[in-house]
Amino acid sequence: MDQTMEEQSTEPKRGMGKRKIIIFGAIGLAIIAGAILFYFFYLQNPSRQVLARVHDEKITVEQFNKELAKVEPPLIRDMFREEPNNLLERMIVRSLLLQEAKKQGLSAPVKTYKDAAQNPLSPDEAIIIEFIGKKFSSPPEVKREEVEGFYKAYKDQMDGKPLKEVAPAIEQYIREAKQKQALGQFLEELRKNAKVDVDQDRLKKIAAKPPEMNTEEEMKQALTSGKPVLVDFGANSCIPCRQMRPILKEIGTEYSEKAKVIVIDVYKYQKLAQEYKILMLPTLVFFDTKGKEAFRHIGPLEKEKIAAKLKEIGMGT
Repeated sequence: MDQTMEEQSTEPKRGMGKRKIIIFGAIGLAIIAGAILFYFFYLQNPSRQVLARVHDEKITVEQFNKELAKVEPPLIRDMFREEPNNLLERMIVRSLLLQEAKKQGLSAPVKTYKDAAQNPLSPDEAIIIEFIGKKFSSPPEVKREEVEGFYKAYKDQMDGKPLKEVAPAIEQYIREAKQKQALGQFLEELRKNAKVDVDQDRLKKIAAKPPEMNTEEEMKQALTSGKPVLVDFGANSCIPCRQMRPILKEIGTEYSEKAKVIVIDVYKYQKLAQEYKILMLPTLVFFDTKGKEAFRHIGPLEKEKIAAKLKEIGMGT
């Protein structure tokens, strides 16, 4: 009887112990769930992810994405996705210019509806343009000796016109070149002396993977395949090269059994580019069935002309 009473007295304690475990377990799960939600919805919020700090001003992932969405054409947008630092640097310089403009007390004029329709510039862009206009309000001097020197150097491109006739145009060209140079130097100094911190790890995380290109080994294998080969010596940072990619992909797919299409990154394989004397991008080099160079073309080339050249150097019909 005593033993039975003891057993009965321990049952409530065991039950309370189990309830405590369940309660503490639930609290622990709630804390973990809260931490996960805090991480993904607060810390991982693009508006809170800082890519760079320009003095005391933040540039967030959200701001970067909004700026990226404005970039046209889509081809350039894709290139910025792959190399986000290029767009971020533009945003940093713009931020620095805006900060300098505001230090000078400049502010955007209040726009009416009519003004907004006629001038699509944002308030920040208007301030920056006004600041640059005031900063470089005095046109640089162009000496007569500079005009005469330019004329002498490019006389063969003047269509036989005398110096007196073309001097005003030459002077204007030199003046604009000096203005661009002065602006470039100013921006370089502004960026150099600024306090800018860039989160390189976060920048790498938002970078898109660039289009895949072929290796040097794949090119060598193609040249010994017994098929005609087209090698595009280019780079992902080259706009005409990127414009050629869809065409090359179509050629490679349509004639996969009859020819080889290879795309080489000249910056990654610099020795290979030197070996084939590549000076401009893109350079399309056609090789015959024996792996010997048969033809080359600098710049983009139409699909029909590529196919015709491959057939000319040995591609079967």
